[in-house]
Order: sequence, then C-alpha cells, then structure tokens
Amino acid sequence: MPDLNIRAATADDAATILQFITELAIFEKAEHEVLTSVELIKQTLFCSDAKAHALICEQAGKPIGFAVYFYNYSTWLGKYGLYLEDLYITPDARRSGAGKALFKALAKIAMANNCGRFEWSVLDWNTPAIKFYQALHAQEKTEWIGYRLTEQQIAALATQTD
Repeated sequence: MPDLNIRAATADDAATILQFITELAIFEKAEHEVLTSVELIKQTLFCSDAKAHALICEQAGKPIGFAVYFYNYSTWLGKYGLYLEDLYITPDARRSGAGKALFKALAKIAMANNCGRFEWSVLDWNTPAIKFYQALHAQEKTEWIGYRLTEQQIAALATQTD
C-alpha cells in the first residue's frame, strides 16, 4: 500500500466526495438518482451534529477514494454498529490496497466505538466487490430482505390519517 493515507474528510472535500458519489452512481447504473450537491454534502456531513461521517483515501497526496458511514443500533447486542453507506475507489487505483485500507480504518473506528457489528450492502451483480468482501471473510446476510421508503413515501406515511 504505497503512499496510502486515510483521513477524516473535511468540508473542503465536499466537491471531491460529490465527484466520487457521481462516479459510483454511474458504475451502479443510477446516475439519475444522485440529487445531492456540494452544499448539501457540506450541510449534512460537516455540520456540528452530523449523523454520518466520511473518510478520504489518498495516494501520494491525491484523493483516490472515500467511504461514508454512520452508526446504527442492535437491540439484541445492546451495542451500536457501524454501517458503511458507500465506499468507492477510482478505477485506476483499484487493486492498490486502497479498499482494504479503508475497510481497516473503518474496522478501527468500529472497535474504538465498541461497535458490535460492521455492516454494508452490495448489489447482487457486483461480482468484484463480492469477491473482495469474501476475501475479507465477511459473511453474506441471506435471511434478511432490505426495504426502503423514499422521502415522499415517508411524508405520506407520517401524515396518513387512519
């Protein structure tokens, strides 16, 4: 892992983070779903009560990747968990050890915060990522199905009169 550096992202990284988010969305065939902006990233990731956090991976001082994570809670464990929302390494920096370095940094954060779990999701067609996670000895969750409400669905449910 020559010249790799993992550091906490700052508001000055917001444009780089947006660039990485967009590149990741293009890879995931969902570029049209990226609705955020540099300003929204600054307001949400770098405000005083931020609910999510970001890391930047640099090689020789140049940003080559990022990770965004937040904490969830396991009632069964009685502990917080770390949830990785996104991790992205630029194509030319893949296989450099950057992804593993980010995962190791996140594992250290999870340990420092006494997290009982470190979880993430992957698209079922992303074979290179799945192989990478298997090499980390991560366990695939097979018995759980993810669900989601969009912002509009949240509003409809919250204001629904029974």
